[in-house]
Amino acid sequence: MPIAKWMSSVMETRRRRRLFLAGLVTVVAVFIAVIPGKRGWFDVGVYYGAIHHWFEDGGSLYDYIKPDSTYGFTYPPFAALCMLPMLLFTWHQAVAVSVVLTAFASAVLLYWLVDPIAQRQGWNRPFTFVIAACMFALLEPVRDTVSFGQVNLLLLALVYVDYRLLTTGRERWAGFAIGLAAAIKLTPAIFIIYLLLTKRTRPALIAIATAATATLFAAQVDPTQSLVFWTDALLDTNRVGVFAYVSNQSLQGVLARLSPPTPGTIFWAIAVAATLWIWFKKIRQSDDRSGFALTGIIACLISPITWVHHLVWVIPALIIMGDTALLAPPERKARAKKLAIWLYAAMCSSVVWLWGANSSGIYGFIGSNTYVWVTLILFFTVPVVTAQSATQTSLLPTPRLALQSEIAARPRRVSELIRR
Repeated sequence: MPIAKWMSSVMETRRRRRLFLAGLVTVVAVFIAVIPGKRGWFDVGVYYGAIHHWFEDGGSLYDYIKPDSTYGFTYPPFAALCMLPMLLFTWHQAVAVSVVLTAFASAVLLYWLVDPIAQRQGWNRPFTFVIAACMFALLEPVRDTVSFGQVNLLLLALVYVDYRLLTTGRERWAGFAIGLAAAIKLTPAIFIIYLLLTKRTRPALIAIATAATATLFAAQVDPTQSLVFWTDALLDTNRVGVFAYVSNQSLQGVLARLSPPTPGTIFWAIAVAATLWIWFKKIRQSDDRSGFALTGIIACLISPITWVHHLVWVIPALIIMGDTALLAPPERKARAKKLAIWLYAAMCSSVVWLWGANSSGIYGFIGSNTYVWVTLILFFTVPVVTAQSATQTSLLPTPRLALQSEIAARPRRVSELIRR
């Protein structure tokens, strides 16, 4: 084939890709813009109001209640210190900064999780990244996190900084990011337990030291607020919300929505103990890719309250399920793909809100807990992959394997371009 004709074919393929991506981005953007359920950056409003109430008005951080609501600041005092830059911005600027930071954290997270798959499969990496970003944006936990102005994706990306260090041979530096995330919000502290259980002593000690230092620093800045949080606000579950509210997609939420609600905490304690035991058995056999994903899942299941936007912690598991479908043997590939598609579609559907007013009856029980069922399915089906087998299948993003995959993929790409 003459070089001019080959170049023309290449350019035509690139134009088609650009047109496809432009159309996909437009469709996703329009869908997100018109779909109901906007949250009006409610949580940014809580953060913004609480910080001003505390720092400028001299009020108590945990006495602040957002106007026309019953919600106040629920994070440790160190989180408030991290949010002090909000004092420099107007309300609309604070919203813009929240969106930009969340978008940046999401892009970094997607690059770390999706790019190794694209390299191994020999896919066009920028093309794959844009498609993954569009699919990511459609997930309801992501939409809610952005619309609420929540910090979930920022913390998830922060935790995965340590994942990146652990899986690229820089374990000596790992632990700091998890410790910082745990000092901002308690949920990521489960990853410190993961490090301890997988015998990552140095990263675990670094994480503990970081979380403790940040917490003590906040106590030095304002001892009163620290005392209030650790002795009162932390134990007051009424500050967080109602267990039975349909947005609570945790094991506790399932029990609370039973009719009549399951009495006491004994059933919840049994459910939590059982899932923790299974998690412990699975992570002891797994590489960090599956281990981190399973730990994000367990955090959502055992937390007393897991709002829909907290479910961003299960996204790594969804990505693993999609990758598992790609790697499945021919006799199981179709079934694996269907499962991955159904789980993804369920997490985009917002279906739980159909039972927002009344979750009674068998259909209410099934439908109102849809995201819990998805999370449980992921918990039991995410493959436990040993470090050795992960390396053999190029699941770990090591530079050498990435280079080999890139070299192997080039002939396929050129032949595809020539055919087109």
